[in-house]
Amino acid sequence: MASVTRQVPLTADRERWYAAAWEKFNPERMRRLLADLVDIHSPTGNERAICEFLSGYLRQHLGGRGFYQPINEHTGNCFGEVRGSGGGAVLMLYAPIDTHLEGDPATDIPWVGPVLRADMLPQAEVRDDLVIGLGASNPKSMVATLTEVATAIHEAGIPMLGTLKPAFAGGGMSVNSPRRNHYGLGDGVYHLLSRGIAPDFAIIMKPIWAVYAEEPGFCWFKVSVRGTMNYAGSPRSLVTDKSSIIPAAVLIPEIDKWIAQYTERNAAGTLRPEGKITSVRSGWGDRFAYSSATTEIYLDVRCVPGTAPGEVYAQFETGMKALRRAHREIDFDWEMIAALPGGATDPENWIVQSCRRGWERVEGRPHGDPPPMGGRTDGSLIRKLGIPTARIGFPWPAESTPEEFKYGLGGMGVACIPDLIKCAQAIMYAAVDTLTRPRAELGV
Repeated sequence: MASVTRQVPLTADRERWYAAAWEKFNPERMRRLLADLVDIHSPTGNERAICEFLSGYLRQHLGGRGFYQPINEHTGNCFGEVRGSGGGAVLMLYAPIDTHLEGDPATDIPWVGPVLRADMLPQAEVRDDLVIGLGASNPKSMVATLTEVATAIHEAGIPMLGTLKPAFAGGGMSVNSPRRNHYGLGDGVYHLLSRGIAPDFAIIMKPIWAVYAEEPGFCWFKVSVRGTMNYAGSPRSLVTDKSSIIPAAVLIPEIDKWIAQYTERNAAGTLRPEGKITSVRSGWGDRFAYSSATTEIYLDVRCVPGTAPGEVYAQFETGMKALRRAHREIDFDWEMIAALPGGATDPENWIVQSCRRGWERVEGRPHGDPPPMGGRTDGSLIRKLGIPTARIGFPWPAESTPEEFKYGLGGMGVACIPDLIKCAQAIMYAAVDTLTRPRAELGV
């Protein structure tokens, strides 16, 4: 049976406040901010410029309450504040702000494809209702949308009891950047929340037009296949000539099959813990006469909140030992190289239910169960830090995405303004619904 949203109708006053705040929402202002954000390059670990810019924007539009939070010379976070009169909850509107690509041909090609498309470049291109550029959809459209929601609420001057905090952190992408002190995997949001940003609730905006109370974590594994380094001109008959690459090619489809079985075995609730082999590495890029003694296979496996990374490792180990028994001729080993657990909020928690009511208000129908998904966000870590969190987003990819950008993940760089407006309406509803009530009414 599909889940049912708990209905708490807005009072006449709250309906009036919601209407007043929405009247101040300015789509064109949001579009301009989004284009400005795309034009400021912000790869993981290098977010200082964009966060300094946005903290200034927040100061300008939130009555001086915009702040830059430095982490090091290259990166930091930013947040704003719309204060209520007191006695209410603190609500954080959150999105990461870094992009997953460098936007540089020397670094990204050929791994993103033969060329850097317009959606992979840190240069905004506006085509009617679309804003195109690196990170235009994910994450920068979310940053622009939440900023505009906060700005409209501030300008409406509604009588809030609680405090609204739009907050944006770097290091949110699923990367571990060696060029920038191994930054990523939630480093920024952990810094943000451990240094004074203490919300009672959080709403994280990420793709998918639905409300989620849980999100998966992930485990990264490396499988190392062993052989010997040899010379391309030596006879194949040499017993000392043992390839690591050919055996790796045998293991790859077997590991991929294990991942599919893992996903089916561990699916739970609204989550499907998908996974993929994401990288294979062997040898040098400038010594092609010599074969590599090691070939490395990398994979990302998602984990649901009820399955700890240690349990995922145990399952992986069991699978790899079975492969070792089936392929005794192959010398290989494995290790976990990174992991973050999933996180869940009680679906009956106020903020989840309020977001569902906002979604239903906009969509005009019951929310029901959201579609299964496996996307990881900073929301998992926010929940693990004890903050009840709802995830809500927008349709992705947008139906209006041009044909040239429909294939592959790309630069997550096509944002559709009408889709963002729809999501903003739901978030605005939840913000007004939450911030105008006393703490006791919210269960905090």
